[in-house]
Amino acid sequence: MSFGAPLILLALLIVPALAAWYVALQRNRVRAAAAFAAPTMAPSIAPRRPRWRRHVPLLAFVLAIAVLVVAAARPQRTVAVPVEHAQIMLLTDVSGSMLATDVAPSRLVAARRAAQKFVDGVPKQVNVGVMAFNQVPQVLQSPTQDRDDLALALGRLKSSGGTATGEAIQTAVRVLQGAPSVNGRKPPSAIVLLSDGVSTKGVRPEDAAAAAKRLKIPIYTVALGTPGGTITVPRTDGGTGTITRRVPPDEASLRAVAQASGGRAYTAASAKDLSTVYQRLGSQLGRKKEPREITAGFAGAGLALLALGAALSLRWFGRLI
Repeated sequence: MSFGAPLILLALLIVPALAAWYVALQRNRVRAAAAFAAPTMAPSIAPRRPRWRRHVPLLAFVLAIAVLVVAAARPQRTVAVPVEHAQIMLLTDVSGSMLATDVAPSRLVAARRAAQKFVDGVPKQVNVGVMAFNQVPQVLQSPTQDRDDLALALGRLKSSGGTATGEAIQTAVRVLQGAPSVNGRKPPSAIVLLSDGVSTKGVRPEDAAAAAKRLKIPIYTVALGTPGGTITVPRTDGGTGTITRRVPPDEASLRAVAQASGGRAYTAASAKDLSTVYQRLGSQLGRKKEPREITAGFAGAGLALLALGAALSLRWFGRLI
């Protein structure tokens, strides 16, 4: 918790001062009573006074003062609020290696399902776009708030071909930069890049990521798959039949892309891991932290304590204090 006017908290020093004064007052009363009559005669001369009850109203008043001082200091707490006009591009690798079944039921199906959860979890004010890429990037849906259109776009993800990660990043950046300015500024933007293999052609992904960073577009990468992932492909040596090829995820390359862009890198070895990462990213990218004053709550609590102390004092002793 933070405060808009923290110097006012110095007034809290009055609380221990009041406590010390009250303790001294009680001791003086005890001494005065002892001087007035011998201890054995006190019960017949002085009426029996309430014990703990006589302290409760003043305790409520002191607590009320402390709470009202805190209220005057304008307490604030940080809350997550939707980012107005934000836009996010979901880049999904659809190269042939996405047919591997080490992530059940397959890497591609798991990616599609997790992306849908991502879209469902992002605040409605956030625009989300969908891209697929193999050796050629393809914009399936430009950034929009229409979740139905996004679901249709995700349903068109099909696996084939190689991987051109650099070109995909460049295309996504162009789409995001094409959005109209708001109050003379481009809306906050980010890229979520899911891939499972090495970029095999085109621009170096790290160079494209560095260019994105200059435009303040961080890239959050997700390496999908396990080292033991394989796919079955036709033989290319002139023979007949098929061969099994290992397709481990390229975690190092994707981590370098995230670092070059100012984003973060994640790994997902299962469908559950991928869903968790996407849910976390959806909450993180769709919201921002902002301070919100909670003065009213403290002021209300302070007034309630004052009323409680007054009510108890009137009920038990027939006076306010």
